[in-house]
Amino acid sequence: MLLLTGLLVVLMGLLASPAATVFLFGESRPQLLTDPFLQLPTADSVRVVWFTEFAGTQHRVEYGDNLQHQAIAQTTKLSRMREDQKSRVGAQVEDGQVYQRPVARNIWRHEAIVSGLTAGVRVPYRVVSQRDDGRWVKSDRFTLTALPPAGQPLKILLTSDHQQMPLTATNLQKVVETVGQVDAVFLAGDLVNIPDRASEWFDENQGGAFFPSLQGRANRTIERQGTTTTYRGGAIIQSAPLFPATGNHEVMGRFSLETGLNEQYNDPYPLAEAARIYLKQANRINPNNDPNVRAAWLKDHSFNTDSFEEIFSLPSESPGGEKYFALTFGDVRLISLYATNIWRVPSLNPDARGKYRERDEDLTNSENWGFGQHIFEPISKGSPQYNWLQAELASPAFRQAKYRVVMFHHPAHSLGDNIVPAYTDPVQFIDRDEQNQIQSVRYEYPLQNDYLMRDVLPLLEQAGVQLVFYGHDHVWNRFIGPGNVNYLESSNVGNTYNAFLGKKRRAVPIGFREKYPATGDPNGLLPIFPNLRPFLDEAGRPLPYLASNDITAFSILDTGTGTVSSYAFDARQPNSAVFKFDEFPLIVPKAEG
Repeated sequence: MLLLTGLLVVLMGLLASPAATVFLFGESRPQLLTDPFLQLPTADSVRVVWFTEFAGTQHRVEYGDNLQHQAIAQTTKLSRMREDQKSRVGAQVEDGQVYQRPVARNIWRHEAIVSGLTAGVRVPYRVVSQRDDGRWVKSDRFTLTALPPAGQPLKILLTSDHQQMPLTATNLQKVVETVGQVDAVFLAGDLVNIPDRASEWFDENQGGAFFPSLQGRANRTIERQGTTTTYRGGAIIQSAPLFPATGNHEVMGRFSLETGLNEQYNDPYPLAEAARIYLKQANRINPNNDPNVRAAWLKDHSFNTDSFEEIFSLPSESPGGEKYFALTFGDVRLISLYATNIWRVPSLNPDARGKYRERDEDLTNSENWGFGQHIFEPISKGSPQYNWLQAELASPAFRQAKYRVVMFHHPAHSLGDNIVPAYTDPVQFIDRDEQNQIQSVRYEYPLQNDYLMRDVLPLLEQAGVQLVFYGHDHVWNRFIGPGNVNYLESSNVGNTYNAFLGKKRRAVPIGFREKYPATGDPNGLLPIFPNLRPFLDEAGRPLPYLASNDITAFSILDTGTGTVSSYAFDARQPNSAVFKFDEFPLIVPKAEG
């Protein structure tokens, strides 16, 4: 009897651990790789998505008060998921312990459309998967609902730059503890670090993978000032749809079966340059001139967002498909843009393939060049994305919306580091000696050609956008621009690259043709001080930003009150309360017509 009781205690402890694999009499109980999460709600339906490491024979959603209804899932296999020598997964806690090069990881995605829903009514559901061996796996019960109708008060989480950062799970746990179940998540890009590394999405062994953190199943231990605390994240997206923007960390570079995933991520190649190389070898690569072969070759030799697009279901009606989109969610019209470029180091050292120069060792081999901080998708005036945005801003759905929100990744106004240099195509300068040998390859970024400032923001300001939300700098700061547009960067969820004001200066080149702003917002706006509880510098003076590795922040758009509130938590004091430090209203535009 004592032995049986002991076994039950152990079993209950294992079941209580979200990440546990349960062993019954020597046999492992199969697990889902993630809880389900919600995508693409409509007026009477919503999509339910989950992942497994087995193909299975049947996958379904059971829903209704008694789970009496079923929706059968469609299954697809993710095409580019891999682990490599730098993965932190399973037994690999140091580089190369298990994987010495990229190895494919088999992961299946299941998606079911639950229809016949009533807007505003929550319905219980769970997902069920049957393995090839006949065993069944079931999730816990959650709730889902259709697209909220206009007028329904909503709380929407504004977040960005998760990337397995130390305090991301802390941040998301505090969201739920503070505001309860949110109605949606707007995530302004950079969900993970390496988008083709499976464990960063699902189960990295440091406890802070993307899905566990947003599903309350993380296991991230934080040590601050001698106190160790474990955070589970927040059970958020099982019951609230997630709408992510495309950031630079959603983009993989040139594909390889040998090179590490970090190196592949850091090696995107401009599409025009890849096309130039292709033309030289087209007869060998594609002797039958098959357009599919050409497209696949160009993708593998430039960059792609395949994993991001395979994982999520997002509106795909724009010319960019899922990479930029628009949708109505309750009283909010959300436009999500694809505004991001490759990040490179600011160093001018001879071994730097950076923002401003190529490495000395690569000068004679252009296939190794990084081409500066090149932009992935054009957004300048006349580009397909710009023309689509212009039409969307003029659409009835946008013009009649109570709240008009635009989200993208690259900062528009910021005190952070990554807003410099300007968001524009790099201008290349090649210096040669008297023998015509290349001595240096440099890049400049004319401030007057910043596509966001020159082309995009005037459109948004003229169209009555109330909130522009972005990330990338890992700070919190906000600004008010022409037309009373609120610019908010709320991406300090776990680490920071600092904010630069006063004596704090960015690492910018001196002596180049362009003058790169070392402090302040390079686009000319003054930051707004938090109006409830500003943060203080070492001298006790208020700061117009949050840039901290210990204090994490999140923001909530409340459509019932028409406000955006920002909250913070000091991880150095794990028993302290979350506090609201800033709040501002969204001015509702006058009705059209």
